[in-house]
Amino acid sequence: MANFFVIKTIKKAGLTACFFLSTVFSCIATDPLWQFSDDLQKAYQLVLNLQPDKALELLNKVSSPSEELHKIYVLSLCETVDVLITEDQKKFELLETNFKKRLQVVENLPDGPEKLFLEAELNLQRGFNLLNLDQSLNAVFAIRRAYNTTQECLKKYPSFIPIKKTSGVIQVMIGSVPDKYHWFMSLLGMRGSVIAGQKQLHELGISKSSLNIEANILYFIVKGFINQQFSEAAKGLMECLKEQPDNRLVLFATINMLTKDAQSEKALELISQLDLHNQGLQMYYIEYLRGEALLNKGEYSKAITSYQKFIKGYRSQSFKKDSNYKIALCYWLLNDEPQAKIYFDKAKVTGRTQADPDKYAASQLEEDKLPNPKLLKARFFTDGGYYKDAQAAIQSIHVSELKNLKEQTEYYYRLGRLAHKMNELEKAKIYYQETIKLAKENPWYFAPNAALQLGYIYNEQSNYPAAKKYFELALTYKRHEYKSSIDGKSRSALEQLKGIKV
Repeated sequence: MANFFVIKTIKKAGLTACFFLSTVFSCIATDPLWQFSDDLQKAYQLVLNLQPDKALELLNKVSSPSEELHKIYVLSLCETVDVLITEDQKKFELLETNFKKRLQVVENLPDGPEKLFLEAELNLQRGFNLLNLDQSLNAVFAIRRAYNTTQECLKKYPSFIPIKKTSGVIQVMIGSVPDKYHWFMSLLGMRGSVIAGQKQLHELGISKSSLNIEANILYFIVKGFINQQFSEAAKGLMECLKEQPDNRLVLFATINMLTKDAQSEKALELISQLDLHNQGLQMYYIEYLRGEALLNKGEYSKAITSYQKFIKGYRSQSFKKDSNYKIALCYWLLNDEPQAKIYFDKAKVTGRTQADPDKYAASQLEEDKLPNPKLLKARFFTDGGYYKDAQAAIQSIHVSELKNLKEQTEYYYRLGRLAHKMNELEKAKIYYQETIKLAKENPWYFAPNAALQLGYIYNEQSNYPAAKKYFELALTYKRHEYKSSIDGKSRSALEQLKGIKV
């Protein structure tokens, strides 16, 4: 939709909200669940379906004074989703202007749970957009304001269900902050807990609130990406898909989780389904996920095409270093060394190194050589769930071929990952322990992730002292490519062990 229409619509909605809220807010009763009217529910569904333009058209028609508070929430969410996906600077500037107007309107409301909820939610949404646009310090202070307001709302109005969404998200965010930033969180007076956040999201998810859809999506994303319970998260999101088979946000989240759960084939099926529902915001990141799944499957030429589409369309610089590096690996596995070297060199000067895949790519690029192709195939086939192919790849490797300590360490790590995925847990433990022994203090992620995975295995076997030992070991590694994510997962696992007598 043209920017003129967006600006016109938002201005009109903002003025409408200001007028009604300044004259009739005193007669709006508190809704402890937040159940939207039919029109607002349709607009909300369009937002979650990543169709903000259509949602704005519907929102512009909502004029009932009793719905203005709900409308502010959906309208702000609509703009936030748009900016998060498009990363359009002009839309962000417009959103900043509207944020100030909406916040002023909300601050003029009489004291009550809905006032606090909207203040907290508006600041949290703003914080997400600031983070996405690399304005980290401003983002932290916006999230801090959301945190403080959320705490006040929970204390004064514990039966107000919607606040559990905002609080749940903030609790998870703060609870998974790396150790090196804990002093900063303490200085700001913020404490978080992944477990507490999940509990709040679950409580909202099983309620009759219109916000339960968001809560369920967030709950399963946390379960997967923070707790490493990818299978459970994928199953939960698949259940959500049964209820909303055409919902693009649910499809997108499910594809992400299936990719992480070594279900590349199923992920590719859902990507094809998402291709059929292409109305709304363009999702260039899906091309990155398609590239990942095709690389895992061994369809290297098709993977190259997908990564190139992603690089061309995606506005952010995140994942572009990794994408160029992956293209180099695809050419390397296609035995096209000249093209592999071209993209290897291109990856060195492209993108940034904030996301974990980019950090890993940067560390590999520093070595200035392409990796062992047999180990690569074993890695990608395992990551995709193609275990027979992974076995064939790893069985083709003779230990004498492994040229250095890093390749030898990775060899045992790949054996461990494959055995773990195939539920051969005793074998996996042996291989992971050998990985840790070989790696010593080298700055590779193999040992810390082996320790993390050993912690998960022992936890599953109810050997909690051993699980605690390995989760703590994972945290001791000071330098490696996936430190932030592995540390976050280790802390989350240790937090869950606190309730168990170890």
